[in-house]
Amino acid sequence: FGAEFRRFSLDRYKPGKFEDFYKLILHIHHIANLEVMIGYADVHGDLLPINNDDNFFKAVSSAHPLLRVFIQRQG
Repeated sequence: FGAEFRRFSLDRYKPGKFEDFYKLILHIHHIANLEVMIGYADVHGDLLPINNDDNFFKAVSSAHPLLRVFIQRQG
């Protein structure tokens, strides 16, 4: 919602569960009461969703050097 940047680290090989990542994003951006969609830009510049454990792992493990996450309100 506008431009805001936060940096934090994740283990590239064991990033954890998507649900924990989702809660972390809501917490650090102080948007716990909103429903959001999370996405990332892949190496080709395509915007892909992060909405389950599989694509969360793919996003983290393929990020070089950083994973740039985009947050959009649902609806």
